[in-house]
Amino acid sequence: MAREITERKRATVHTLGCRLNQSESNLIRDQLIERGYDIVPFDAKSDLAVINTCTVTRQADSKCRSAIRQFTRRNPEAITAVVGCYSQMGYKQISEIGGVDVIIGNQDKLNVLDYLGEEKNEVPVIVRDQIDRDDFSISFAGDLPFNHRANLKIQDGCNFMCTFCIIPFARGRARSRDFGNLLAEASNLVSRGVRELVLTGVNLGTYSHSGHEIIDIVDALDDLDELLRIRISSIEPTTIPEALFERMADPVHALLPYLHIPLQAGSNEILQAMRRKYSLKEFLDFVDKAHASVPNLCVGTDIMVGFPGETDELFEQSCASFMEGPFAYCHVFTYSEREGTVAARRKDHVTVSERKRRSAHLRRLSAMKRHEFHEAYLGREFSVLFEDPREGTWPGYTPNYIRVVVPDAGEDLANRRGRVRLESVTPEFVEGTLLEMID
Repeated sequence: MAREITERKRATVHTLGCRLNQSESNLIRDQLIERGYDIVPFDAKSDLAVINTCTVTRQADSKCRSAIRQFTRRNPEAITAVVGCYSQMGYKQISEIGGVDVIIGNQDKLNVLDYLGEEKNEVPVIVRDQIDRDDFSISFAGDLPFNHRANLKIQDGCNFMCTFCIIPFARGRARSRDFGNLLAEASNLVSRGVRELVLTGVNLGTYSHSGHEIIDIVDALDDLDELLRIRISSIEPTTIPEALFERMADPVHALLPYLHIPLQAGSNEILQAMRRKYSLKEFLDFVDKAHASVPNLCVGTDIMVGFPGETDELFEQSCASFMEGPFAYCHVFTYSEREGTVAARRKDHVTVSERKRRSAHLRRLSAMKRHEFHEAYLGREFSVLFEDPREGTWPGYTPNYIRVVVPDAGEDLANRRGRVRLESVTPEFVEGTLLEMID
């Protein structure tokens, strides 16, 4: 690696995959700014790229390789660092792509800048076979500006070992972030202008550090004066304490009435084959209890289609379970063989074409459910935390995760709350009328 890093050069951080990756990419971005870099978009001319990768499916692997090639073709003289989950599992394939300067797995990716600027005869690969199981702290930036909403990493890794999932191998076993360290970053983010924090992790409901659980995080964050909203990202159903329902139902608590709980399959046969930790009835009973406890609750879910052994009848059961259940939407995941997982060794795989057909069908059903969920709230008034303007409108979200847009009336609404009446539904959002600003 003969190229040297100098001051005031341009860098880009490109993120593929989940909210946890987004959280880690923002930490890397802040490090680059502190080192004197100007951050530019991924498609702009750049001197350095940090590409934070995903490996949850074969398609994710392909997107990572494509992103690497796109950057190196546009910026042949730039330094290219590839980090994250695909680096952890597919570093041999990445090393065959021309123009890559360093490959770093999940253990060391937040230290990526320590590995740049050194002379190397070959592409260095910093990937540990065994990821540490110890709890951890994270270094974060000081007083850099930050917009609106931020992801707060509280946990990493997973011990559940579902038969389809590669993430325990890519991310390691479950471990939690130091309680004081995560609160310090949260306070720092709020001081930088963040008004909504999204708790992220691989299996964040398993958080446990020095006697603190996820409910303690939520309550401690609620004490931050300028923090308006706390949202929990995807969380396993068997790890959710019902005490969270009390906070969501409390109108003065910052925790929002929103849960994204992965079901994965709507039949007991497939749930058992996946080694999920609940039956279909247990899952649906829990969601019903959540709805009964929390007014205006939005519950989203994940459903995987085309898992080995999923017959037409079992797929229809999944569709029926979703449509009849109290869900606002589902994220549809097409099963993808991951080498090293139990499911990949099965002999009863569904054809790729059938997986795609089922995925498209379920996505249409999800669009119908989301439309119905939005329609149920027309005429109601909610607070909306606005984001940056887009195409003559101000977009934002209600507490229960309805995306709303209001017309631009010439006032700067970014990162402010307004009271909005929901008026009409479109395929992507709800159009609303701004009644007044709250703050």
